[in-house]
Amino acid sequence: MDKVSFNGKIFTYFEYVKECDFEKDVIEHSNEIFGPKSIYIDIKKRIQNDNIITIPDGYLIDFSFENDPRLYIIENELVIHDPYRHIGQQLLKFAISYRASGRRIKKFLIEKINEDSQTLDTIEKGMAKANYRNIDAFLEDIIFEKELRAIIIIDKITSDLENVINQLTMKIDILEFQCFISDEEKIYKFTPFLEEIRDMTEDKTKEKDLQALDTIVVPANVEGFNETFIGENCWYAIRISSSMIDRIRYIAGYQTSPISAITHYAEVSKIEKYKDTGKYIVYFKEPAKKINPIKLQSGKRGKAPQSPRYTTFEKLISAKKLEDVF
Repeated sequence: MDKVSFNGKIFTYFEYVKECDFEKDVIEHSNEIFGPKSIYIDIKKRIQNDNIITIPDGYLIDFSFENDPRLYIIENELVIHDPYRHIGQQLLKFAISYRASGRRIKKFLIEKINEDSQTLDTIEKGMAKANYRNIDAFLEDIIFEKELRAIIIIDKITSDLENVINQLTMKIDILEFQCFISDEEKIYKFTPFLEEIRDMTEDKTKEKDLQALDTIVVPANVEGFNETFIGENCWYAIRISSSMIDRIRYIAGYQTSPISAITHYAEVSKIEKYKDTGKYIVYFKEPAKKINPIKLQSGKRGKAPQSPRYTTFEKLISAKKLEDVF
């Protein structure tokens, strides 16, 4: 059983038995999980299409990308639930019922938003930045014009769950949320929404770069880089948030030590789900192009990418050293 040492105490992994207890903790920490530019709407209302009835656990309105706000359906789940019969079926019902129930969703979202002046104010400010004339036009767009997306929050991600998600066509993010307990004290460990760009969503000085993100930088050892990035014109098993899928236009390869530099980039042809995982494969339009190495400066080891990172193509091609890229 997992344990965490914090402030001189040992915290033991707490296994949720009741979904309502798990959901209560998620709601309580929703601002930390989703960030300051997202609004978690805790509302359970039926979505119905003929004989198909489903009840989402909540909704998320996300303004992380000012020019492209999104609505997500939230599903809070426990690992003890069957990923095929319970979680998979629930998400499939969402996908089938969502469009036909759009008017009902819009109605109860407006009612819920108007109940809280702070929520209404936040949404109105986000709408103004995205150039919507009113809340009616805003909800029309995010419900009817943009594709359905979902977020699963679960206490433990399993390969079976990732396999189920991979079979569905909708874009889905999975966030892990866990509780650890020592006597009556609790601490929480979670995967933040939009983890890869979270620092940019919370830093106003980086807002311009955030809106222009179009390039993913992936770390690779020399052998894997030559075999796949150069030899197969692709890169795979990348974890990418659903919000970034449609934004990525370029991929750059950072070769780890002893090269410690970005050496090639390629224009992206397509991005697809990778096998039975929650990850993706990126295909190149043509073989990667070699560039003057963008090197990690001596003494800057903490700046080297340890996982995929995002930037703009403009910053990439003008960079002289690695820290200029990010």
